[in-house]
Amino acid sequence: MDSGSPALPSSPWLPFESRRRARDEKREAVLRTAVQLFLEQGYHRATLNDVAERLNITKPALYNYFRGKHEILFECWSMGAELVDSVITEINAGGGSGLTKLRKLVHAYAELMATDFGASLVRFDLRDLAEKDAGIARAAKKRIDATFRKYISSGIVDGSIKPCDPKLAAFAIAGALNWIGHWYRRDGASSPTEIADEFTARLTEGLAAAAVPNRIPREKTPSAPLSRETRRKAPGKKRTGGASR
Repeated sequence: MDSGSPALPSSPWLPFESRRRARDEKREAVLRTAVQLFLEQGYHRATLNDVAERLNITKPALYNYFRGKHEILFECWSMGAELVDSVITEINAGGGSGLTKLRKLVHAYAELMATDFGASLVRFDLRDLAEKDAGIARAAKKRIDATFRKYISSGIVDGSIKPCDPKLAAFAIAGALNWIGHWYRRDGASSPTEIADEFTARLTEGLAAAAVPNRIPREKTPSAPLSRETRRKAPGKKRTGGASR
């Protein structure tokens, strides 16, 4: 093409990947706004008009991304569940003792509970979901519980965790962690990491097996009988004579 040829007009359409990326970003923006409103006002009080107003878009524009409010609720919950699944996958890939894995999960889960999507796992009522979605959510909760139990059981086997009932221990740990999603406030005195550090220490130190001492004491070997000559030379009390009493 010679330099005198007119330039071809640029396409009015974004490349497919760019369009999909833009759509995904807008979809995520809807979810982030919606989850904030659902947590602030409650699912039933917050409306799609509220979501649209906060995003500075029209309500019909929301239907470009979601079919309705119930779908947004489930997607917010799914975002939280996916974050937990991602953490578990990373922990499993890293290896380590049962106690090490348990501590990693407790710490990561505590930090997630201080996020909006993490809090949605414990603040949203599964009865507000469609029946199929509620079933998916219940299955996800069971997987998380099973993972806590698996790490505890593994720790008992490898000796890093004291013998205990894995089911009850998992319930106690998850119960404490889940409440973070109810009481955590961004303007609170402690950061999510500080809370996670504290909860990890408090929730696992009672399960950790006693540390093995660095030096194992040797058994004392019986002393050989002293010879008569050695006994004679050994220092002792002077005898003053007379019969012993």
